[in-house]
Amino acid sequence: MTPDDLEVLRSSSAHVVVDDVEFVELDDDAVHHVFRVLRVRDGEIVTVTDGFGGWRVCRAVGQVLEADGEPRFEDPAQRAVRVAVAVPKRDRPEWIVQKLTELGVDSIVLLHAERSVVRWDQERATKHLAKLGKVMAEALQQSRGVWMPSIEGPVEAVEVLGDYVVAEPGGRPLGDGDLSVAIGPEGGWSPAELAASRDRVSLGSTVLRVETAALAAAVRLQLR
Repeated sequence: MTPDDLEVLRSSSAHVVVDDVEFVELDDDAVHHVFRVLRVRDGEIVTVTDGFGGWRVCRAVGQVLEADGEPRFEDPAQRAVRVAVAVPKRDRPEWIVQKLTELGVDSIVLLHAERSVVRWDQERATKHLAKLGKVMAEALQQSRGVWMPSIEGPVEAVEVLGDYVVAEPGGRPLGDGDLSVAIGPEGGWSPAELAASRDRVSLGSTVLRVETAALAAAVRLQLR
């Protein structure tokens, strides 16, 4: 993305996730957010994105947005960053997903590990994923991003850890080729899960909470 494009995104009065940047329409929640909460006025610039790299500059007219120029498209990152994380307690999944979205992570996979305390059945998973999708959209708007991470799961950790290095005390430092990191539950990885992983990496000398480890891993991966 060019510096000029970044400046447009950062300086717009609002940044909104929409279904289609070709035909921009705001749903009721977006109308409330843009015109009631943010109090955007006629003529002000609002940028919209579909979360798949497409975005567009618009102007507020009444309580609708009118396109101001053609849609623009940002290519995905050449080095996709993936974070898998064991589902933590209470509302911490929302915090994790919010921060990973703000940091520009490409993929989030939720895990059920052998020592996980929290396990979602299908009904709960569907409900939680819908809520997390809204959290991601809000985070993308706040961070002025144009690529929404994919999110899936929960899946059994041992089935996918072959594609990830796992955060584990005593592991080697993260290397330039490490783009996919898995964060285990508070009880740690089981021997079978460690054996299934690609390798073990360290995130530092202290013991981190699940959400802190996920954030630390994402920051380190993005800086490589």
